[in-house]
Amino acid sequence: MRTVVMTGAAGGVARHLRPLFAGAFDRLILSDRRGPADLRADETFRAADLGDPDALHALLADVAGVIHLGGCAREDGWHAVRAANIDGLYNLYEAARRRGVERLVFTSSNHAVGFYPRDRRLDADVRPRPDSRYGVSKVFGEALGSLYARKYGVRSFNIRIGNVADRPADRRRMAIWLHPEDLAQLIRIGLDHPDVVDDVVYGISDNAGAWWENARAHALGYRPKHRAEDHAVDDVARAAEPAGDRIGDRFQGGPFCAREFAGGLADRD
Repeated sequence: MRTVVMTGAAGGVARHLRPLFAGAFDRLILSDRRGPADLRADETFRAADLGDPDALHALLADVAGVIHLGGCAREDGWHAVRAANIDGLYNLYEAARRRGVERLVFTSSNHAVGFYPRDRRLDADVRPRPDSRYGVSKVFGEALGSLYARKYGVRSFNIRIGNVADRPADRRRMAIWLHPEDLAQLIRIGLDHPDVVDDVVYGISDNAGAWWENARAHALGYRPKHRAEDHAVDDVARAAEPAGDRIGDRFQGGPFCAREFAGGLADRD
């Protein structure tokens, strides 16, 4: 890859990834509404808001690929989610199309399929069951990527991320944990692999208790180096899950499923 843009560069996931991409590209441009507090001398920052199409068009000049970490990263009101994750993502894809960007790696989320029970193992072709407005926005992002790949030639690589951290924090995240080094490997596949068109893969490490089957990622060469069970399993298992209850504990989306739950049809398959 020549020049690559990373959006959401001031966020938590970007803080994990930036050191891992040092020297990986001819040029890496970091972008967010505000610059990271720990910007290094070898990093370039350009401010851009996803709500500003002109700023995005300027940002993507002579860019070969985009690592899209930006947007609303949690459940919120519809206006906030729509502005960042739907309208903002559309603006980004439009800028990519107009600028001739070759690839866009989209950080989708496990919350696109969060309303599946934990005892069901999912592949990447499963029908979406979002657990939140945030999850709906990620389903939209995957669909938008497919459109722009098939119609306009902007190859999209959609990673349904579990939980990015240096180690798993609780029982639920033992199944969905993703080490930053493994995420970096997936992103490089999305940017470089010749067979990528509009793929969906799961962002998980090599966890024995994973809820997701990741055949497409492995077919593209993904070889995760980390495993949740390599950590202190007993300590993790004893950790309380946030907002645990009969809904959150049953479904893969955890507290995202439980939040605002009002006696819906969760028991219907």
